[in-house]
Amino acid sequence: MRAQFVLSEIGVGLRRNLTMTFAVIVSVALSLALFGGSLLMSDQVSTMKGYWYDKVNVSIFLCNKSDAESDPNCAKGAVTDDQKDRILADLKKMAVVDNVTHESQDEAYKHYKEQFGDSPLAASLTPDQMQESYRIKLKDPEKYQVIATAFDGRDGVQSVQDQKGILDNLFGLLNGMNWAARAVMALMLVVALMLIVNTVRVSAFSRRRETGIMRLVGASGFYIQAPFIAEAAVAGLIGGTVACGFLVIARYFIIDHGLALSEKLNLINFIGWDAVLTKLPLILATSLLMPALAAFFALRKYLKV
Repeated sequence: MRAQFVLSEIGVGLRRNLTMTFAVIVSVALSLALFGGSLLMSDQVSTMKGYWYDKVNVSIFLCNKSDAESDPNCAKGAVTDDQKDRILADLKKMAVVDNVTHESQDEAYKHYKEQFGDSPLAASLTPDQMQESYRIKLKDPEKYQVIATAFDGRDGVQSVQDQKGILDNLFGLLNGMNWAARAVMALMLVVALMLIVNTVRVSAFSRRRETGIMRLVGASGFYIQAPFIAEAAVAGLIGGTVACGFLVIARYFIIDHGLALSEKLNLINFIGWDAVLTKLPLILATSLLMPALAAFFALRKYLKV
């Protein structure tokens, strides 16, 4: 009997404040969709870091004859065979180095032609203008500075470059976008909470006579509060369900089908369905608990009848 009464009161309350209930559902759905999206974005950035940082190299570019005439780092002339041998031997002794690959001037010229063959500059270049280099795979990509400190400014070395620095700029941009999404999400959550509180107060005010009578006949505080809390929880749960639908649809159409980024951007290791599905219970739990708690605290003064 009590459960039936609570359920009937929930239906009455939702229908009585239909416009505000709809506003609550929309605001909760948008805020939690942004919340889930920001979590998935963090997972995506972490996945990309793990994938790309494992592939980055540190490159030690060696001086050639052209550099000896124009680059202060190569003022002592082009690299000698003895200098190359010492650089290679020192690299192999370093604990942070996983493996070393040598790229000759001819190989560098070939790779340049493959990548930039259509460039007007490519026609004027010759192999002897290209730089020899050592491509170093590190056991820990974060240890780049060890290589830079050991070889930057050394005789025969034109420069030491870390590909991780390029990726750091990309990941910095992605993290900035993620924090912007979180800021918007936080704003939407505040709006949703304010709507929930106002909806509950309006509902409680419109039924103040009934709650007063229930209080006078000895109904417990929880029994009076339950329909209002349940109304907010149901509206929030509907919004959370809609947010989950947004995330599933976005993953399906953006990555797998529609835009099909997984096919068009083969170099990016996208998050899988497991990352999405593990976030859905958290979103649903938040959508249920957040409105219920907001309603509970909003109703406290209305029970002092």
